[in-house]
Amino acid sequence: MPHTAEYINFEGTSNNVEITSILSGGYNHPLLREWQNERQLTTNMLIFPIFLSDIEDDETAIDSLPNIKRFGVNKIVAYLKPLVEKGLRSVILFGVPLKEGAKDAYGTNADDPNGPVIQGIKILKKNFPNLYIICDVCLCEYTSHGHCGILDDSGAIDLNPSVSRIAAVAINYAKAGAHCVAPSDMIDGRIQMIKKGLLSNGLANKTFVLSYSAKFSGNLYGPFRDAACSSPSSGDRKCYQLPSGGRGLARRALKRDLQEGADGIIVKPSTFYLDIMRDAAEICHDLPVCAYHVSGEFAMLHAAAEKNVVDLKTIVLESHQGFLRAGARLIITYFAPELLDWLKESQ
Repeated sequence: MPHTAEYINFEGTSNNVEITSILSGGYNHPLLREWQNERQLTTNMLIFPIFLSDIEDDETAIDSLPNIKRFGVNKIVAYLKPLVEKGLRSVILFGVPLKEGAKDAYGTNADDPNGPVIQGIKILKKNFPNLYIICDVCLCEYTSHGHCGILDDSGAIDLNPSVSRIAAVAINYAKAGAHCVAPSDMIDGRIQMIKKGLLSNGLANKTFVLSYSAKFSGNLYGPFRDAACSSPSSGDRKCYQLPSGGRGLARRALKRDLQEGADGIIVKPSTFYLDIMRDAAEICHDLPVCAYHVSGEFAMLHAAAEKNVVDLKTIVLESHQGFLRAGARLIITYFAPELLDWLKESQ
């Protein structure tokens, strides 16, 4: 029997409908909804923060950071092994000196060859040769006063010795085998000094400099300071971390670090600073932009989920998609272990 030609029936359809206004056909399927994302959230974007203490067998839960612990170098391999097997590609190391007398005014133990970070680099490289190792570079965990640099007689940051000391720590991490150094102090001029130091030591072509270029002072770092034991003993960090309303300052800081040779930049915190992330993606458009989902943001999502205000998985995926939408290509996140599972489930 021959096929009968069919005709579209336009009865009941308004002639005033604009075809371009019909959008729902573009997202009526789960796969279509993923195709609408400008960037897909993938496991290789995730950087997991690790707290390493100078107590070799340490394994201490951080009450204000759900599911996060502080480890000694003897415990970290067993903890990371299943995560690496699931696809974890990168970690960022934070040293936590806990032993008596480990802190002084100059952060001397920050680059101690027997300290947690340098020992951690070597142990991780030996056990996980494909794991990308980033080292946070700052003095606040190691100074007796808890500030990110060396102080002058008035208690303010002493610029030249601070930058020189921070650069020395970064170079020693690179010498120990770190793939990337990430100065988080926000003190003027440290990117240039680090780059020059890496160059003079033959390490500039081997070491990625990921700068905390837009790091804001604020009320979201409390759980991190519990984990890293890095709260200032007096004063605050408002004179060298950006004020929360300082968008113009952030743009200037981004341009400064770009000109000084940063290879990538971090915006910290993330959720409340998506406009800065968008600025960073435009100003530093040829560099990877990294969102740092900080400890307070992490704890807030857990608290909201515990109150049944949100579903944890859904809100985490939503927030992290927001970072990508704003322009980030990388994400430092305490949710990395959960995301390794959740992203695999969605494949």
